[in-house]
Amino acid sequence: MGEGYRVLGVDPGSRTTGYGVIEVCGRRFAHVASGALAVGADRPLASRLLSLFESLTTVIRDHRPAIVSIEDVFYAQNVRSAITLGHARGAALVAAAQAGLPVRAYAAAQIKMAVVGSGRAEKAQVQEMVRAILGLARRPAPDAADALAAAICHAQCAPTLARIARAAGDGARLPPGRRGAPRARRLIL
Repeated sequence: MGEGYRVLGVDPGSRTTGYGVIEVCGRRFAHVASGALAVGADRPLASRLLSLFESLTTVIRDHRPAIVSIEDVFYAQNVRSAITLGHARGAALVAAAQAGLPVRAYAAAQIKMAVVGSGRAEKAQVQEMVRAILGLARRPAPDAADALAAAICHAQCAPTLARIARAAGDGARLPPGRRGAPRARRLIL
């Protein structure tokens, strides 16, 4: 596919967290890896969070993304579930921070809009569009599809974010190993 950069998408969950790594080269995206990290519902929360952190650290080490795209906090009616989900999201953020990776957060509706064209898309629609965009033989599992969708969302938003940063004079972070490429192609905000 050529020289590009990798985006790690994360769909945090207290029992299962989806992850998806894509390679971005211009406007083309390729699937690198994806899956679901099950941390054991019967274990204490602290133990599940440690397991999640360690698993995501391994994914980051193995696939070397340049940036992490994560689903933003979801405000649920069940406050206890929302708080637990926030803990899982925190473990993912710490794994990214430990690796020195920038993180971009996107609302679930924004991710669905970027991938499906509707912020109210159903899970099956997200799965099918992720399959089509990445040229996969079959639909990824729901947690993996949501994580891949988060990565795709960032890849689609990054050029606009880069233009905004340049206009504001903020600059942008370059992906590792891309120092010699034309500036417009190496921005990964």
